[in-house]
Parts: sequence; structure tokens; C-alpha cells
Amino acid sequence: MTLFDSADFEGHEGVHAFFDEKTGLKCVIAVHSTARGPAAGGCRMWPYASAEAAQDDALRLSRAMSYKNAMADLDLGGGKAVIIGDSRTQKTPALFEAFGRAVETLGGRYWTAEDVGVSPGDLVHARKATRYVAGLEGHPAASGDPSPVTAEGVFRGLCLCVQRALGRDLAGVTVAMQGVGHVGGRLADKLAAVGAKLVITDVNPEVLHAVAARTGARIVPPAAIFDAEAEVFAPCALGGAISAETLPRLRARVIAGAANNQLADAAVGRAVFARGILYAPDYVLNGGGIINVAGEIRALERGEAFDPAWVDGKLDRLAQTLEEVLDRAKAENRPTSEVAKEIARNRISLAAEAKRQAA
Repeated sequence: MTLFDSADFEGHEGVHAFFDEKTGLKCVIAVHSTARGPAAGGCRMWPYASAEAAQDDALRLSRAMSYKNAMADLDLGGGKAVIIGDSRTQKTPALFEAFGRAVETLGGRYWTAEDVGVSPGDLVHARKATRYVAGLEGHPAASGDPSPVTAEGVFRGLCLCVQRALGRDLAGVTVAMQGVGHVGGRLADKLAAVGAKLVITDVNPEVLHAVAARTGARIVPPAAIFDAEAEVFAPCALGGAISAETLPRLRARVIAGAANNQLADAAVGRAVFARGILYAPDYVLNGGGIINVAGEIRALERGEAFDPAWVDGKLDRLAQTLEEVLDRAKAENRPTSEVAKEIARNRISLAAEAKRQAA
């Protein structure tokens, strides 16, 4: 099957592969849409089993970023970068400088930031070769690590979903969390602070035990998280957590987490709905980080200082958008996953049409 035949391609404007022999950089940057503005999305470093797997992940993540940025009402399109490699052993400053050169070749059509396996410190080196890097520190427009803002947005949305589905606040509610890294760990802190009971897992034992120590969470092996007795399941690791195999094991009445592409496919979204589980579409719930990044891009383009109030206003608007999705799904008796996609695609189509008419 060719790239253009892939279901994940779905109208991408560009898919770019980069290789730098000296540093070992192997990278794919996917640009799904620039209808609403330059494509923006983080850079992920992961030891993919093949170049095809990396490409597929980039395509799915890039498309999700288009939807996420549209649902967050940002003047940004969707893009994503993936670097093939083990972030624990293969990171070098030179590799990220090479990545910066790759970003620069796109001439501003794509802005990058941190994602799984990549830190703001890594992107400092990319910034030496391109200005199209956000999420850094040390300058007036800097927004810093977007993870805390992502966690805040997920927390607000999770609270809303629990109120809708269970008619209560989070005190005493058990949340099963898959992944407690940069975003998940901060979300765990917020949940524990309001009295939620946590069941957690992660592939990093050091991080896992640190979060458990400060939140009182119960630790389970990664494979057992789907069987936890919990009212809420919060996927905060890699995508595809909710599948035809894992869904029947869930006891949760709410699925709300920080991971991207949580549903393995569209059929799973319909199955979630059929089981009466309230699903918060990931690209609506986890938009806080890209809002933070957008605030930095906005400040850089205007030559202004970063404005936290603008970010907080966008977070409030994002919560309203989630309410809109939940209301429409209930009124139309449809899966939230389908309603959210419809809204996002409509916003992108309207922007594309306006762009064509202005040309």
C-alpha cells in the first residue's frame, strides 16, 4: 500500500522525510493542514519498529493536531514530527540541531515543540538552526514546558465529564491512569488534591513510584490497568489504548485522559458509545499544551511578551467546546468521537474556503 492509499493520509498537504548521516537523524514531519494558519505540533522521539510505523504515527498525530487546533479555536493548522530513536540513549545536541535544520527547510509552514521523548532542553539545540520552535524558556515570549497547561485542561474536562456521567465531583472517585509522565504525573497531583483515588501504571518504574509516593496511588502492572475497579479511565500514555480487545475489560463510566489518538479506530468509538461510556474526545480534552504553545507563537510573531491571560481565556473556551460536543452528542444520540470530528472538520473546511476566496 502506498502513502496516498493509507487511511491515515487523508488529505495531508505534505509528508517530509529527513535523514542526516552525520548525526543519525531519521525524521518524518507531516503537515496535515495549514488552512487555519501554519501547522503546529510537537516532536516525538520513539524507537519505532520501522520507518513505516513512524510515518503512520506522524500521519495520525498530524491529523489529530489539525482537529485539536481547530477545536481550541487557534489560528494554527496541524502538523507533527517524529524522530526514530531511543530517547534514553540516542539523544545528542547535534541530532536536535539537525532536526532544527529539517524544520527550517519548511519555511515556517510547521512550528515544532516538545512531545513524548523530547524536552524543551532538547529543542534549545533545534532553535540554533530555526526560529520555528516554541515551548522554550529564557526570552520574553517564552511559554516554557506546555505539560502543566495540558494537565490543567485535562483536569477541567475530566471534572466536567464526571459531573455529567456520575452527577458528583471527584472526591472519592477512583481514576485508573495509564501513564504518569510529564502530563499524567501533573494530572495525578491535581486529582489527588481534590480527593480522587488513583490506580496508576507506567513503563518507567522511577516515575511511577515517585507519583505513588506523593499521591497515595495504588500501583498495578501495565497490562492490569484495564481491569482496575475505577469510575474513570484516563489514558495518558501512547495512542490506541482503547481497542476492541481492551474496551470489554474496562469498568469505567468515563474515559478522559491526556493521550493522543486514544481510540484504535472509529468502530471502537461507536462501541464506547454503545456501552454507555462517556468519552471525552482526546483532541478536545488535551488541547491545553498547544494553546500554551500558540500563546508563545503569537507573542513571537507580534514581538510581545507571553500573555498567560490569553492562554487561560482559551482554556475556558476549550471547556465550552467540550460542553458543546457533549450536548450535541446527547441531543443527537451519537458518539462524542463522531460529533467532535464533524465540528473540527467543519471549522477547517470553513477556514480553507475563506483562504481560497481571499487568494
